[in-house]
Amino acid sequence: MLKLESTSGETAPQPHESSFYHNLVPAYQAVWPAVARRRIQGNLTALDIPQGTQVLEVGVGTGMSLEAYPLHANVLGVDLSESMLAEAEALIAKEKWDHIQVRPMNAEKLEFDDASFDLVTSFHTISVVSQPEKMMREMVRVCKPGGRILVINHFRSDNPLIARVVDSAGGITRRLGWRTDLEVNSLLTELPIEVESCHKNNPLSLFRVLVAKRV
Repeated sequence: MLKLESTSGETAPQPHESSFYHNLVPAYQAVWPAVARRRIQGNLTALDIPQGTQVLEVGVGTGMSLEAYPLHANVLGVDLSESMLAEAEALIAKEKWDHIQVRPMNAEKLEFDDASFDLVTSFHTISVVSQPEKMMREMVRVCKPGGRILVINHFRSDNPLIARVVDSAGGITRRLGWRTDLEVNSLLTELPIEVESCHKNNPLSLFRVLVAKRV
């Protein structure tokens, strides 16, 4: 079982509790998993995760993705919201998943040594943090050379017309805690990664799947 501690050797302080996420949990559980689970499952399966893979999921939330990981991988999920983590812990206990742990942590300041994980994933999280570029750098930092990074998220469209339409809703979505204007290229600047693919599973999808290898 994966056991990773803070690089400082000290117990990490409890993270800030987001009232937005605390209030969102019931609606999130009712609607979002049905929308996102199949997409996550398909893309994790496509990675053909090997036996013994050490996995970090950043922004694990209520744990909607956890059933998609193979039993032969060791999975650690982190999230800022303790309300959501409580739901994830309840799910882990219910399913008796002894290969999965979760813990509170800031995605923009991961408390792990460099090159700690074989696979780092994040689903629909990077557009809700305050500094997405910093979160991406942290994900790359803790990934081992030769390891892989999987991100599924909404990114600003390459089509100028669609981008302008979506951007017009930015004021509303920012009040809800997420942004629509995040450009994928801005996340990848000067990072030691090789992008394997950045695609949509469906041409009509709002979400792109980024798969990269740490070099």
